[in-house]
Amino acid sequence: MDWSAAAIWMGLAVVAALLSIWFRVSVALTEILVGVAAGALIGKEALHTTASWVTFLAGVGSVVLTFLAGAELDPETLKRSWKEAFAIGLAGFFAPFLGSAFVAHALLGWDPRASWLAGVALSTTSVAVVYAVMLELGLNQTPFGKVILAACFVNDLGTVLALGLLFAPFGTATWVFALGLGVGLYLLIRATPWLFARYGGSTHELEAKFLLFALFALGALAAWSGSEAVLPAYLVGMVLAGSVGKDHALIRRLRTLTLGLLTPFYFIRAGSLVSLPALLLGLGGFFVLLLTKMVSKVLGVYPITLVFRYRRRDAAYTTLLMSTGLTFGTISSLYGLTHGIISEDQYSLLVAAVIASAVVPTWIANRFFLPHHHIQAARIGLEEVRNEG
Repeated sequence: MDWSAAAIWMGLAVVAALLSIWFRVSVALTEILVGVAAGALIGKEALHTTASWVTFLAGVGSVVLTFLAGAELDPETLKRSWKEAFAIGLAGFFAPFLGSAFVAHALLGWDPRASWLAGVALSTTSVAVVYAVMLELGLNQTPFGKVILAACFVNDLGTVLALGLLFAPFGTATWVFALGLGVGLYLLIRATPWLFARYGGSTHELEAKFLLFALFALGALAAWSGSEAVLPAYLVGMVLAGSVGKDHALIRRLRTLTLGLLTPFYFIRAGSLVSLPALLLGLGGFFVLLLTKMVSKVLGVYPITLVFRYRRRDAAYTTLLMSTGLTFGTISSLYGLTHGIISEDQYSLLVAAVIASAVVPTWIANRFFLPHHHIQAARIGLEEVRNEG
């Protein structure tokens, strides 16, 4: 490990945090932008962007952040609002999936396989970005925020299934992963509350170690099967939401570890992977892909939110957060590149559009459509929790 490179990364994280405070925007957004600037000015080689330790820390950051997002889901909220979450999530997947594939083929002239890959990459919603924004505003504690997080999961599940069905047909490894995941989740549901009640609550931090073990083990199984470690991470968070999610002290400790050390590597690295020269050469294609994703998300998600009688500001905010993309979008793009489905130029345009979709909708949402009544309710709830403590 290069300690000077590590210092540079954490220095960039400090700069991103200060920019977030000064401009009152999400730190996830500023970390991505700082990563883009650092990649262009310092260079990927100096940053060690592709070094194994950087890749590992970034991967752990995305996994633990996704787990935390799942753990924030309230089972009771989901029972009451599952129709809403599924409707928004499915609309958020199908509209950009079909719209982006059509535009890539009809306007950009991509071949059918590359066009479908573009549809998959641009159909995503970033759980990591949305959860980071929710956490900063306190919306993760509100039914409004929990429904959005659930819809994000439904959306990304559609993306994972589409990628597998179109380009990596299900095989024996997939069924082994599904079986292993089911057994693992069942054991976690049964064992975790008992283990934490009997041996938790000490300076040994057994809870954090056990959760990381479970996430790494299921992540390894997912990677072996050709899937991604973030998928079981979200499911682990969901099934443990009723136990781990209610342990506020444990969640706070995990947030400190994740947001303080791990996610800066994830978000800054994502920004540093953007090739500005390739982006400038294909600027028209980049704007077409970005606008297609955002417009199709609006056409798909916004009417559904109105069906469920959202206020117009809430509907706009939900739609814009559902328009974000990062983790599965970059994963899908990289899959297409490594398997010869898209070219390097197409990959650069796709990744740039995916990363821009993590920045532009988030900025618009937080700048013009903040749901102040939900934020106020979250603050009142936080004060009540503190007073009870």
